[in-house]
Amino acid sequence: MTEKPKEPFEEWFQKAGEDELSCGTLIHEGGASSTACFLAQQMAEKYLKGFLVWHKIRFPKVHDLLELATLLIKTTPDIETIRDKLILLNRYYIETRYPGGYPVFSGEDARQAFEAALSIRQFVMEKIR
Repeated sequence: MTEKPKEPFEEWFQKAGEDELSCGTLIHEGGASSTACFLAQQMAEKYLKGFLVWHKIRFPKVHDLLELATLLIKTTPDIETIRDKLILLNRYYIETRYPGGYPVFSGEDARQAFEAALSIRQFVMEKIR
């Protein structure tokens, strides 16, 4: 028996779930905090992009969570309720990946990033139900 093909938005959510699993494992096992922060940002980005696909809204190839959220304002005005979480996570796309002048991220930073990403997941999933 073959599996029903996933909808494109579901594929985004599946990839976000992989980031969630990896991020959670790093946090619970004491892995690299900067990598956990990056994965939390990626998780949120993929949930937002999946939500955009669900709405059939085209988006540019960007990693800026606030830019992605702006595209959702007309269909989902209450996206503004998670703005603080988007701001928190936005910095982790670049600052966690490269050396030179960036802060060292702690386990607490990673936990806060993961909680913010989980809140974004919950927001998106409640909207598509």
